[in-house]
Amino acid sequence: MKLADVLLKPILSEKANLLSEKSGVYSFKVARAANKVEIKKAVEDFYGVTVEDVRTAVSPAKSKSRMTKAGVISGRKPGYKKAFVVVGKGESIDLYSTI
Repeated sequence: MKLADVLLKPILSEKANLLSEKSGVYSFKVARAANKVEIKKAVEDFYGVTVEDVRTAVSPAKSKSRMTKAGVISGRKPGYKKAFVVVGKGESIDLYSTI
């Protein structure tokens, strides 16, 4: 797998921001087939930091339904894989520079 295909996008939420400020843990949505070694290499190449630890979690797909005038519409939200990356002490990643 190419390193450009490993990281899909950073997760920018209140919980992720709190994790990054307090303990230097950054959250990313990653490709389902990516492993921890590939994720570590991709973050080090793209952001220029040293990665100490990588943890992954797979969020399952969820079924959603809503009421409309035409009746009940049912669908599914896709599942995805998250990576929690711990960077070296004194280092940080500026995720808001591209916004």
